[in-house]
Amino acid sequence: MELLEGFWEDSDNAAKIQREKSILSKSVDIYNSMMNKKEDFETLYEFCMDGDDDSLAEAISTFEELEKSLQEAQKQVLLSEETDPNNAIISINAGAGGTESCDWASMLHRMFIKWAESKGFKLTQFDLQAGDSAGIKSTTFSVEGDFAYGLLKSETGIHRLVRISPFDSNARRHTSFASVFVSPEIDDSIEIEVLDKDIRIDVYRSGGAGGQSVNTTDSAVRITHHPSGIVVTCQNERSQLQNKETAMKVLKSRLYEKAMEEKRAEQAEVEANKKEIGWGSQIRSYVLHPYKMVKDHRTNCESGNAEKVLDGDLDDFMQSYLQWRASEV
Repeated sequence: MELLEGFWEDSDNAAKIQREKSILSKSVDIYNSMMNKKEDFETLYEFCMDGDDDSLAEAISTFEELEKSLQEAQKQVLLSEETDPNNAIISINAGAGGTESCDWASMLHRMFIKWAESKGFKLTQFDLQAGDSAGIKSTTFSVEGDFAYGLLKSETGIHRLVRISPFDSNARRHTSFASVFVSPEIDDSIEIEVLDKDIRIDVYRSGGAGGQSVNTTDSAVRITHHPSGIVVTCQNERSQLQNKETAMKVLKSRLYEKAMEEKRAEQAEVEANKKEIGWGSQIRSYVLHPYKMVKDHRTNCESGNAEKVLDGDLDDFMQSYLQWRASEV
């Protein structure tokens, strides 16, 4: 009982431990479920071998359930990096192309929201810059849930859309690009030093559609980190202090991911083959015309149901990415 004294007084530490307990419990549950299904299948298999045809359908069903449990267990093994269990911070930026690219950035934003909602994850919007005519120029938001970063890290890169433009009166085919950057939300257990001399903090009035949605004070915050060139903004809160704290959290997460990416590249000595996040080096293409297909260019994972993918069905792409990444190490 002495170990529990004062446990709940430190709410942040208690929440962290509770989350770790939840993740470990889930792993134990997956293992127990897998072993139970294995025993059930072995018993049903013996019945079938003894000529009990009535057990065949149940044996097949149990085997299929066992396969799903094995896939879930494999995913847990692949999500073994230090920050994989963390929440994720996602930034989306429209590429060149005006309204077309802004609309595509908005479609990606919706896709990730749909995926997160299907997992029961919590979303918090930090910043959103609307397009001049439609869509969004950029947005930053967090996805909170177990292994959110470990799963969503597959989405970092350039996403390419090919479709008949709804904004083109001549109904011509257009190609649009948007960049996605995913970083892990980090806590106080990971030290990221940000020197005052390395940053510039600007405050400005939040934008919006007008009326009550527009702030009348300079509460929005933009932080520029000069050594890395990273710029983050937050205008979600009405308090300038809250926006500054959130923006700093996003900056530290971006800096951590940048440092980890550099470390991974150095350790694997793959800098020469590493694709930069730049136009023309897309990781995934979404084709809506003249045929419908979504293809990941790293893993060759494909789906002929583009609408379903854009509605948040990303699990196959994420699983394929985790397997591909493990094979590359």
